[in-house]
Amino acid sequence: MNNPIETENQKLLQEAPAPQRATKRQRDYQQIGIYKDVNPLDWEDWHWQLKHRIRTREVLSQIIRLTPEEEKGIERAKGKLSMAITPYWATVMDAEDPNCPIRRQAVPVVQESIATAHEMTDPCAEDRDSPAPHLVHRYPDRVLLLATEACAMYCRHCTRRRLVGESSHQQADSADRFDAALEYIRQNRKVRDVLISGGDPFILEDEEIENLIRKVREISHVEFLRIGTRVPVTLPQRITEKLVQMLKKYSPLWVSIHFNHPKEITRRTKIACDMLSDAGIPLGSQSVLLKGINDRPYIMKKLVHELLQVRVRPYYIYQCDPVRGTQHFRTPVSVGINIMEKLRGHTSGYAVPTYVIDGPGGGGKIPVGPNYILSQAKGKYVLRNYKGKIYTYLE
Repeated sequence: MNNPIETENQKLLQEAPAPQRATKRQRDYQQIGIYKDVNPLDWEDWHWQLKHRIRTREVLSQIIRLTPEEEKGIERAKGKLSMAITPYWATVMDAEDPNCPIRRQAVPVVQESIATAHEMTDPCAEDRDSPAPHLVHRYPDRVLLLATEACAMYCRHCTRRRLVGESSHQQADSADRFDAALEYIRQNRKVRDVLISGGDPFILEDEEIENLIRKVREISHVEFLRIGTRVPVTLPQRITEKLVQMLKKYSPLWVSIHFNHPKEITRRTKIACDMLSDAGIPLGSQSVLLKGINDRPYIMKKLVHELLQVRVRPYYIYQCDPVRGTQHFRTPVSVGINIMEKLRGHTSGYAVPTYVIDGPGGGGKIPVGPNYILSQAKGKYVLRNYKGKIYTYLE
């Protein structure tokens, strides 16, 4: 099977000496001064992308015109969730518009340093529900295994901002750090579903990922294995043929990807998703409802339609968790319900995700949506459909 990335890289390398014949993807980064001399093969190397992440105001100011709010936000974003933006993501940001949905998810603003009364450090109470290091067990038959605290890019709305970040990732990872978590799963035979998340598991080397997947797969009562990631969106170069072929060995394995806006579905992201899908790996999307980014029904409808085009099934829309420093991202719940009202019945069922609120304090995912049951009595339901017409169902 031909590797689409290797084929395209060979073409780009042949064309590199003649900028006038450069492809659109080359122009996407070569039009930015600090990347104009980057070799196409380096650009496609995910290790190069990680090494050259944008971490300082000085570098970012060469790519976008920073606002005072952004400059202050970058200065205050120290420690755990400091700024880290992949060069790839920088090419998708609007250099002039501070309201660009791609830019707002990546560039800190001063509002992050403001915490409101109802915000929490750990709104989902994951630390409370952790029976072993790196493990969260809330639902009866499934657990969350946190593989790493690092991500390719640090999203400013991150729920796990208490954990996720570079400072602790600098520590050496020991091969046995998951032993207690894996032993807990072995001893709890009700656990049939394991979600490997983080941070982002795909930020690890192939061998580290496979070692963890293999150990989970060796537990006889684990039937369903998922990986939660945002890498196909923020660092699509990470989805390599070698990674995909390794994942394919452990089928059935599902991948949940964090998409928030249609602008994230670039040609490069589509290649990454196609590689995973072509390997027989089902893909789902989990989006966070974000004020000024995807809180308009037409934007969310465009997102879910474009997700289906790249073979990603819209799965969840999350109400933005009340984590400290994210008030400027949160919408009223009514906004999410209105979006669902404009989706259900107005587009393909496959394009309609479930809107959920993660119950603050560890309540888990609670579905929220329009009320279609108007009244009920013994054996009788009065219902409305998506057009508002009334129907009676008799049992």
